[in-house]
Amino acid sequence: MDNTVVTLHGVNDLRMEKLPVPEVDRDEVLIRVTKVGLCGSDLCSVYKGTHGDLKIGLPCGMGHEAAGVVTKCGQDVTHVKPGDRVIIEPGTFCRKCELCLTGKHNVCANSSFHSSPRFYPGCLARYYKHKALLVFKLPDSVSDEEGAVVEPLAVAVHACRRAVVWAGCNVLVTGAGPIGLLCLSVAKALGATNILITDIKESRLTMAKQMGADHTLLATSGDAQSQAQQVQQIMGCQPDITMECSGTKAGLTLGIYVTKSGGKLVQVGVGPSEVTVPLTHAAVREVDILGVYRYVNCFPIAIDLLAKKLVDVKPLITHRFNFEEFQKAFDMFHSAEDGAVKCMISC
Repeated sequence: MDNTVVTLHGVNDLRMEKLPVPEVDRDEVLIRVTKVGLCGSDLCSVYKGTHGDLKIGLPCGMGHEAAGVVTKCGQDVTHVKPGDRVIIEPGTFCRKCELCLTGKHNVCANSSFHSSPRFYPGCLARYYKHKALLVFKLPDSVSDEEGAVVEPLAVAVHACRRAVVWAGCNVLVTGAGPIGLLCLSVAKALGATNILITDIKESRLTMAKQMGADHTLLATSGDAQSQAQQVQQIMGCQPDITMECSGTKAGLTLGIYVTKSGGKLVQVGVGPSEVTVPLTHAAVREVDILGVYRYVNCFPIAIDLLAKKLVDVKPLITHRFNFEEFQKAFDMFHSAEDGAVKCMISC
């Protein structure tokens, strides 16, 4: 039986191919994929050939925000069974190094993700096999579409845990793309009571208000210092935490200037490999700058937030496509036509 997959063979060179349905090892499961969400990192891979300072290995499997149904289990797999609806935590790691053994497998030097030929084919496929320890069962109260958003939601959970968001804290989110909106939602669920989010698109700020932002700022004019004054005036204070989700120099610079002395600036968005920012301004005020890479032990938390209706990801899913319309989905998401926030493909 053939397996239809979508793979990347070069910049803007997506292809639909036929490959054999993969055989599972004793610690793997085979999943019939139902839903795949597109991500900003997918766009970087397809249209730039890079993701941050990582060069994409080719050929590269596409799709990593996936939900599906288990069709086959290896003999050592006990926590899921055929027929279970599941999601995956994409990538692999060695499980032997100090980082893995201390619960930091997301920064394992031997890990791989969708930017590696080892992630081939990806989840944008009829069938996909994965290590069972990174497969999570979905409760009945969480749909496949919601399940396909758990991966980016886990990024937001990890970012908020890194920032140590607490009840009553003041949070600035720069960038109201999918990750920024999810960081907003998770911060609110964790008790942040004064959240401002910025973006250069009014439509994104409108969605942010729908998802619970207390304040918004259209960041289309003025330098970082003048915007910092605007943020402080709107919020009535300097933010305890800034979550930089735009992946831009402007967002980082604003965060450095506006974050409260002794506060935290969490870099969630992936931008250029080198950025010039006023670092001394952060150092002399003891603003901690924290990196965020993917997630670690966050998927059960993200699923629980959805199951208990503490976070609602449904408004993010603005466009839906059939499997054969994959190129249209990528192009629409890339051009941000019709206010596309999260494009969902049915496999």
